[in-house]
Formats: sequence, C-alpha cells, structure tokens
Amino acid sequence: MQGSTRSHQAGSRQTLIQALVAIMAAGASYAWAMNITPAPVSRHVSAPEAMLVRALLDISDSKFSSAFDHIDSLITANPNFRLAQLVKGDLLLSRTRPIKSIGNASGGSAEQVAGLRDEARARLVRSQIAPSPELAPRYLLQLPESQKLALVLDSTKSTLFVFENTGKIPRYVADYYVTIGKNGMEKLREGDKKTPVGVYRVVSRLPKDKLTDFYGSGAYPISYPNEWDLMRGRDGHGIWLHGTPRDTYSRPPRASDGCIVLTNQDLETLAARLQIGSTPIVIADSIDWAKPAEVESIRSELASAIEDWRHDWESRNTDAYLRHYARKFTSNGLNITQWSAQKYQVNSAKSWIRIKVSDMSLLLYPGKEEMAVATFDQDYASSNLSHRMMKRQYWIRENSKWRIVFEGAA
Repeated sequence: MQGSTRSHQAGSRQTLIQALVAIMAAGASYAWAMNITPAPVSRHVSAPEAMLVRALLDISDSKFSSAFDHIDSLITANPNFRLAQLVKGDLLLSRTRPIKSIGNASGGSAEQVAGLRDEARARLVRSQIAPSPELAPRYLLQLPESQKLALVLDSTKSTLFVFENTGKIPRYVADYYVTIGKNGMEKLREGDKKTPVGVYRVVSRLPKDKLTDFYGSGAYPISYPNEWDLMRGRDGHGIWLHGTPRDTYSRPPRASDGCIVLTNQDLETLAARLQIGSTPIVIADSIDWAKPAEVESIRSELASAIEDWRHDWESRNTDAYLRHYARKFTSNGLNITQWSAQKYQVNSAKSWIRIKVSDMSLLLYPGKEEMAVATFDQDYASSNLSHRMMKRQYWIRENSKWRIVFEGAA
C-alpha cells in the first residue's frame, strides 16, 4: 500500500512536470518565433519574479522540495501573489492525486486560471531574454540632455524596458513585467480595451490618495491620443501607467482596459525616476532592435532633413521650404494647399527670418509605416515678429525622402 502511494505521488508529480514543461515549451516556441535570444548581460529582475521563475525551473527539474521552499518564501513575503499561490496549490495537490495541468488546485474560474497560466508563460519567456549591449531599440534616435530616461514597451514579451540617456546610444537600466489591454494592442476606439501603439510621454502624476485601491500605489497618465492618433480618427482616453490593488501582486499579461499595469513595487521604483511631462514612452507590438550604426544612420538622415527645412525657411525661399511637406500634411485644420497659401503670404511680408532649433528629441514611430516624431524648442525671429515655442513634427518617408505630415505646438 505504501509503495502504491509513493507510485501515485510520483505519477502526480510527473504529470505536474509535464504540465509545466508544456507551458515552458510554449514559452520557448514563442521566444523562438519572436527571435528572443538570451544575452550575456545582467538584468534588473525583481526578487519575487526571480523566486517564482526559480521555483518553476525547479519543478521542471523534479526538484520539488526546493521548488516548494522558494514558493513558500515567496508567498510569505507576498501573500497576494496569485500565480505563486496557484503553483503552491498544485505542488500540494500533486502529493495526493494526479493533476492534469497547471492550476488544477485552483478554485478560480477557467478564465482566471488561463490568465495565470499565461502569466507563468510570460514570466518564463522574460527569464530567457535580456537586451544585448550591442543593440538598442531603433526608435530612440536622439534624446535631449534634459530627458534622463526613455521607456519602451514590448507587448509580445509583457515587458517595459527602461533606458538611460547617455548622450549617445541609450543604456539599458531595467525591465518590468507589465499587463496590457484585454483585447491586445492598437487602440482605435473608446472602450475597445486595447493598449495604443505609438510614441507618447508621461504627462502627469495621480497620487494614490486621489485614487481608488484599484490603481494601487498611483497612476501616471500618458499622452494618448497624440496628434497622429487624432489625425487617424482614434479616440478614447485615460491610458495610464498604474499599479495593482492591495489583494493583487500582479495581473495576467492581458487583463487591463487598455492601461499599462505594473506591480506596485516596480511602479514605485520606476516612478522615482520619471520626469512628468517629459519622459517618453514608445509602445510597440514587438521591439525592433538595431545596431548603433543603423540607428545613427537613420538619426543623421532625419536630422539633416530637419536642418534643410530650417535653412530653407530661414532663407525665405518658400518654394524650397514647402518641398519639405508631405501631400497629406495637416496642421490646425489646414491642408497642404491652405498651409502653402498662408506661408507665401506670411513670408512675403518679411525682410529676414532667423530660426534656432535646440533640445531636440527624435523618436522613430513603431509600426509598419516609416515615421518619426521630432520635438524641439524653436526660437523664431523675423523683421516683424519674434517668439519661442516647443514644436512637434511628424515626419514620414514620401518618395524616399523625409517630409513633414504634421506640425504644431507641443
């Protein structure tokens, strides 16, 4: 009878291993499909996530005692970590009866268990990746000295990467597990429960004492919809970086109404370095990594196009100046024809123009269409008017040349 019990327990645990290996295999296949490869650099990984991954790997290696110790310590420190509770339940259940998959011991709904399985897969995939020191997101072309950080979200890896502005190629600082919208990416409409794709910035801070417990340790609204979103007819609002309720350590990879959700611990760490109104966040389906030479080539070409635009405006050669604008250009309700007529009239009334551009940010837009966002301080002086402003331009490739498709005050 005793031998039968031991055999039964061994079979239960073997089933648990198979269930976890299936999740890991799916994660590995996912990693392969997304071209994820481990890189030999150190990563910032929170202690709870590291302990969870260690426990899952221990289970896959049949090290059940070690796995249980890791999970028990993790839950003692973070009793609201639902995925850890799920794994502990399976470890306990495997001692008494066969289990068919991860989450057999859960009393939650099928949807809840599926979400936690997805989180296990996402965290295992994250454990296999690290940014290569020889690559950078191709979106971060140029950051002004005043911007200390840039954030880049990779939705396929449930990861928010943090990069420090070094004046040259941005330096990887940390990355965090995140939750995105229930219905994935590419927000189009109010209430579609999707997370937007694009270039945004952190615009404000909402402290926890002004919010319900649902948002955890605070919230940081981002600038959705931006100018490009509005041009494309996209609507909706209230896309925030925020935390989790007290009873929830983290949420499944797709569980928000479109916001980007971090653990409270990670949000507080990140928040200490955010610059309200300044820190950019690039939200992508999957990060396009590139070598520094490629990033510099794109940056140099775009910077040259902006300098040519500045020079031609300053020269009062309105024909040359207008050649920098795309056929689909718009600004404050004016199309390219109306804009051109206005510029001919304004420039003809001036005997000289001087344009100074400084503190420039150049960010490549994620997605299929090649587009970039330029934000800079513009100091304009002419024979009859002077003013300073922060300007934002969206540049697209049209007939192989960079041209402006939108321009306005930032």
